[in-house]
Amino acid sequence: MARLRELAAAQPASLQHGLRRRFTSVVSLAASVTASAGLLAACTVGPDYVPPKPAMPASFTEQTGAASGAAKAPQPSDDAWWKGFGDATLDSLMADALQSAPELAVAEARIREARALRGIAGADQYPTVDVGAKYDRTHGSANVPVGVPPGGLGPGANGNLWQAGFDASWEIDVFGGKRRGVEAADASYQAAVADLGDVELTLLAEVARNYIELRGVQRQLAVARSNLSIQQDSLSLTRSQFDAGLASRLDVLRAQAQVSDTEAAIPTFEADERASIYRIGALIGHPPEQLLAQLDTPQAIPLAVADVPVGLPSDLLRRRPDIRAADHRIAAANARIGVAQADLYPHFSLTGVAGLESLNASTFLTTPSRYFSIGPNISWLIFDAGKVRFEMRAEEARTAEATAVYQRTVLGALRDVETALVSYAQSQVRHERLAAEVAADREAVSIATRLYRQGLNDFLSVLDAERSLYAADDKLAQSDRDTALALVALYKALGGGWQEAADTSGAAAQHP
Repeated sequence: MARLRELAAAQPASLQHGLRRRFTSVVSLAASVTASAGLLAACTVGPDYVPPKPAMPASFTEQTGAASGAAKAPQPSDDAWWKGFGDATLDSLMADALQSAPELAVAEARIREARALRGIAGADQYPTVDVGAKYDRTHGSANVPVGVPPGGLGPGANGNLWQAGFDASWEIDVFGGKRRGVEAADASYQAAVADLGDVELTLLAEVARNYIELRGVQRQLAVARSNLSIQQDSLSLTRSQFDAGLASRLDVLRAQAQVSDTEAAIPTFEADERASIYRIGALIGHPPEQLLAQLDTPQAIPLAVADVPVGLPSDLLRRRPDIRAADHRIAAANARIGVAQADLYPHFSLTGVAGLESLNASTFLTTPSRYFSIGPNISWLIFDAGKVRFEMRAEEARTAEATAVYQRTVLGALRDVETALVSYAQSQVRHERLAAEVAADREAVSIATRLYRQGLNDFLSVLDAERSLYAADDKLAQSDRDTALALVALYKALGGGWQEAADTSGAAAQHP
């Protein structure tokens, strides 16, 4: 190595001058080939992507806010749609889900994979260069016959070979097949990003749904315990009346049976409460027992907003991540048609090698040791039994399939929104009716109990009034839960929050 450094220092001028002159010639040749290829590359094979334009209705059939007396809650100011419920505990759970949910980790890994594949496709457009160096020490056999082949060693002779250089190759994308590959990879990456949005939307909707289910079960549990207290009071009253000879044994047994029936329902509610907590923990990536302390204390069912700005059906094309993903997948499949079609045309490449080679270390770094080779190559597949055309047909079929999936996704989105709208509107109407029923049943229980105490009515009237109150109160709790669940379904059907839709305006029509 010391010897090489000395030689390099002793003869830098002639070597650099020779290499510079040769390099200039090589660059000129490469530039000429590249310019010629650039003229041919003006036309890219394969169809250009045209975003689909599905027929969309002018407006939704159903609207929100059908019930004027529906509960009011703050509107979400950004894409955090769940903040419209005004529930701090729900906000905390959503933040945890966004940080540690396993489903999001899976989708994020797929995005990283798609980004890497896009990088691979892009790198394929550029030259590749390999650099190498070697030294060989050779000793010829002393037992070879007379007449050594040219370049070989004589019997028992020693030889050295010093060599260093690089190989370069560049396939020039004359007909745009590689550019279509980059286009396909980029569209696939955009689809993976949209898939993450869809996974996130589904995850958050599931967390909200299970949280509302939890609060609904806790409300039903509270209703059961409240009615149990009323029924136990009636049982005590009936026993007192029985002891005083004012009631029959049948009245006592009926009161006891009603108490036992309500008591039997409570363990089911308690089991459902725990199951809801465990499901939430699994969704957000926490051990099941970790949320018990936070969620075991009952809270009210989150309020549902009365009116939701649903916008126009056409807004779904940019709001819904599943529609955006389907759109990008059409673009990716369409670009792959061009990738396949490029194999119908010639492939042009530029290859070259350059370096230094010498049998002696003393002359290794001198100008005469240099060597190089550069030139264009062309290859053209002239017979493959129709393989390339079959590949094109396969990609065209995949594009048609992706288009059909897109249409199905759009129709499904319209169905989801219309269904969620009618469910949400009718659940508010039902809530009003049940609230009136509970108020009437509560008053009926009070009147029936008073009349029974006064001996003006039998105990069966009290039992009927209490059963009606319990059933109506339980249905009202379910109605509050169902109204909030319908709002979650509506937010999910619309694609989440409204700020996100504004930020991605036109995304459905933009493709690389």
